[in-house]
Order: sequence, then structure tokens, then C-alpha cells
Amino acid sequence: MSGTLFYLIGASGSGKDSLLAGCRERLRPEQHCCVAHRYITRAPGVGGENHVHLSAEEFQMRDQFGLFTMQWQSHGYRYGIGSEINGWLDRGLNVLVNGSREYLPHALAQYDELVPVLIDVDPDLLRNRLLNRGREGAIEIEQRLARHQQLVNNLNSDLDSNLIKVDNSGDLMHGINALLEVIKHYSWSTTT
Repeated sequence: MSGTLFYLIGASGSGKDSLLAGCRERLRPEQHCCVAHRYITRAPGVGGENHVHLSAEEFQMRDQFGLFTMQWQSHGYRYGIGSEINGWLDRGLNVLVNGSREYLPHALAQYDELVPVLIDVDPDLLRNRLLNRGREGAIEIEQRLARHQQLVNNLNSDLDSNLIKVDNSGDLMHGINALLEVIKHYSWSTTT
């Protein structure tokens, strides 16, 4: 039996990390679901994500030895999903992954059991979240928002009805509950 790979995508500021943290706290053993850590060349504590920090050299070495099932570059950092998730899926566990919008076509080609989940946020709210975060200027934020909208439009046309959307514009608990419902509904390996 194979588990389901839930591949989360969404713009920076959409709340993916908060949703994943909320799921970690609320997932029950009978849901057979693990949240995968990402391996990133970004220092720990930067960005709010519970990730495993690797130096660029260690990342490259792990990549050479096939320890990543998925890996990509974005915003000057390298990101990887460990090959351990293949064993989890093979054992019937469902897996939540914080993925990359650009890498999604590759992930779809790799995994038949992949469910793409877009974490969607009202554009004005997303703009405000990014402005309040203070990491980028207004021009960079507008460029980021335009790029995100273009990617979402492309995904909607490429995936048609296969893209599941979770609205994270409101209360965080509402978003967590919506994501947990997606896991419950689309899992190939869940008992309730």
C-alpha cells in the first residue's frame, strides 16, 4: 500500500509554515501522516520554517549521494526533500511537503500519489503580510505577487481540476482545519 504525498505550494507569506506547524500539533496517529522537513542552505531561525540547515557543501554532497528525492534553488538558497519520504510512502504513510511551485511538474512526474495543494490568500492580505514582514521593498513585493499570480494561472490551466485550494486568508485555525480536511478526504492510506 502506498501513502499520499500532499505537495503544498503557495506564495511566500501565504502561511504554509504556520499551517504545517498546526498540522504537526493536530495530526492523530490513525491518520498515518508525517510532515517532512526541508533541507535548506538557509541559516536556522531565518524565515520561520522548521527546517534542517545544511552548508552548501553538505547539500551538494547529499545531492551527489542521492539523499534527496526532490531539490531546487530559489532566492539564492538550495532546498531539498529527503529521500526518506519514499520509504514513508511505501509503508503507507501520508506525507506533507512544503514544495516549490516551479518544481511541481517534476514532482508530478515522480509521484503518482501526489496531491497538489495551493495555499491561497487574498492578494491584498498577502501584500500586507509581506510588507509587515519587512524583508523586501514595495517593488520587490509587487514583482513577487505578479510572479505568484502568473504561476497560479499556469497551474490552474495545466492541472485543471487536480489542484486543491486551501484558503488561508482568515483565522489560522480555519486554514489548519481546511488542510486537515484535505488530508482526510484525499489520503489513500487513512483510517478514521
